[in-house]
This record gives sequence, structure tokens and C-alpha cells, in this order.
Amino acid sequence: MPRNVKLTVEYDGTPFKGWQRQPGNETVQGTLEAKLSEMCGHKVSLLVAGRTDAGVHALGQVCNFQTTSRHRPADFKRILNQLLPHSIRVARASLVPATFHATYQAHAKLYRYVIRNTAEYSVFDRSFYHHVRLPLDVAAMRRAAKHLVGTHDFSSFRGPSGREKDPMRTLYDVRVVKQGPWVRIEFRGKSFLHQMVRILSGTLVYVGLGKIRPEELPRILAARDRKKGGPTLPPNGLVLVRVFYDRKPVKRPSEDALGDE
Repeated sequence: MPRNVKLTVEYDGTPFKGWQRQPGNETVQGTLEAKLSEMCGHKVSLLVAGRTDAGVHALGQVCNFQTTSRHRPADFKRILNQLLPHSIRVARASLVPATFHATYQAHAKLYRYVIRNTAEYSVFDRSFYHHVRLPLDVAAMRRAAKHLVGTHDFSSFRGPSGREKDPMRTLYDVRVVKQGPWVRIEFRGKSFLHQMVRILSGTLVYVGLGKIRPEELPRILAARDRKKGGPTLPPNGLVLVRVFYDRKPVKRPSEDALGDE
């Protein structure tokens, strides 16, 4: 009988064209599946909690696959980390029930956008943050963030390539945290529209720069017009931090459940 294996994966998204397998392009999924297929002795197809765009990173991406191999979970972690490039690392591997599905049982995802808010930027870790030279008004950003919590039509914050049929999304929490030169914006929600986190982060940065007032956020949401929102920040500052799992699977899974960040 096939076994169901769950992997928690970290990756530096800089060298990849995103998570999703693409012919002729190096992707995280394609790289992982190739090494897993080599290790298992049969073709492996991964199910994933949520796709990430080119250049986006992950600390806690979750995926699962079916296999007839008899490797122990510890073997998957150890051997894969020997086979994979340094930009991908398996943090955890475990056997899970046959009913576990990384996509449809994900209860929520936590994304973090990292900003270095200093006059000059550092060349170190440049691939893992976005530099904003002018001082940000973090208090104003926090006031604006409160308007984003809840269930809304996020059309004003959807990228041009978004294919989701339903633009309604629920954000459970939005936090703006300042620590020294770093400003981190965290979004916890069920699923996200294409580039939604990067656009929301760009909008909050515009609030921090005084280009948008915090009380304008409800009007921007209601407009359902991408032109009303702030800029789409680059992918290097974005990281998928964690995926949360509920005990009950989604009853009617759809492609929208994957999200697209």
C-alpha cells in the first residue's frame, strides 16, 4: 500500500521561477520531485499548501506525496538534504494519514514581508528584504492594517495575472512590527489572491510614507479597482512563514485553495 509522506520545506526562492513545475524552467517543485523520484524509484508528484511566485521564499512550505518506497521519514530528510541544492532544505518529514492533503486541509497561511528601513541598504542578505530609504510611519501603517482584517473583496489588491474566480478573501490578522532597522508586515489568512500580499504591503508602505491616509483603506477596498491600491513590492522581501492545519478538510476543494503568492 502507498504511504503518504508530509514534508516541511525551506527554500531561497531567488534562483527559481516559483514553486510550480514549468517545462524548461527551474522551479522548487520540479527540483524536489526530481530528487524524490530518484530516491523513491518511481515518479513522485507533490501536493502543496500554496504556490509561491518567482523570487518568493519559504520557511515553512508544506507538501505531501504518495510513495511505495519503504524509506523512513528520517531517511527522506537526511537523503534529500544531501541530494538537493543548498537553496532548498527539508526541515521535517513525517508519515501522515492517507486522507491528508497539503492544499485542502490548510486552515491558514502566515506570510511575512520584510523591509529594511534605513537611509542606506546593506549588501548582505539583499535577496531577503526590500529596502525603503525614507522613514516609515509605523503607527499609521498599523492603523491602516486594522481595516484589512476580516472578509473583503480584495480586487483592489489582486495582480494582473490573477485567475481566481472569487476575489473574496479573509484575513485573520495583519501586524506591522518594527525592530531596529527592520519593519515586518505579517498577514495570516486562509488563502490569498495572486500578488495580494505584495500589493497590500506596497499599500501599507505608501501609508507609511504619507502617500495614502490610513482612513482611505476602506474606500480602496470598496473601489475593487487595482489602480486605487499601492504598488506591487518586489518578491525578494516575501516569505511564507508557516502553514496551519485544521482537523477537518475543506468539503469542496477548488484550484483557488492553492493561493498564488
